Amino acid sequence: MSEERTSRWQELTGGTSGADYAARFARLAASGADLHGEASFCAALVPAGARVLDGGCGTGRVAIRLAAQGFTVVGLDVDASMLAVAREHAPDLDWVLADLGEAGRVLRDRPPFDLVVLAGNVVPLVAEGSLPEVVGSLADVLAPGGTLVAGFGLDARHLPRGCPVTPLDAYDAALAAHGLTVSDRFATWDGRPHDETAGYAVTLARA
Repeated sequence: MSEERTSRWQELTGGTSGADYAARFARLAASGADLHGEASFCAALVPAGARVLDGGCGTGRVAIRLAAQGFTVVGLDVDASMLAVAREHAPDLDWVLADLGEAGRVLRDRPPFDLVVLAGNVVPLVAEGSLPEVVGSLADVLAPGGTLVAGFGLDARHLPRGCPVTPLDAYDAALAAHGLTVSDRFATWDGRPHDETAGYAVTLARA
């Protein structure tokens, strides 16, 4: 990005919540919750062995699952504490510490990606005012015909406390500004049809 900005995630967590975040999902897994809905959704979008960028990968939950299914995965996150957990669980995967707005620069020497996934409310947690730059940077690393898929909350019930809403029309405008076309939209990661009252949306955009 052209200037240093602090993401909303960093503002809300201080960039030190990796262990706590991992523990929370460990408890969910122990309770029998399915933690792999996003990965299952993504796996159905691209052929076996496709290149996937998990943007805002956190502790690596989605990236590690996709790698186990045979995809070539890179995980990128701005929070070093989250990446420390990811590296502990999967030391052989490619983990990159960087802001999403820097993806085009820090990943320029890697082959382009067939799929970029932004799960876990990544979109509303980027730095204020940076969404167009973030989308542009991710568009730069997509292969021709590649897909950017993002799922995020649209109301307070589906967002972290203190995180403002990013309206869908603002996200769609950022996509269009960088040549990405919305192809599908769902209400959940299991493919439920989009509903404006659902408070959550999963959007697929094609390069």
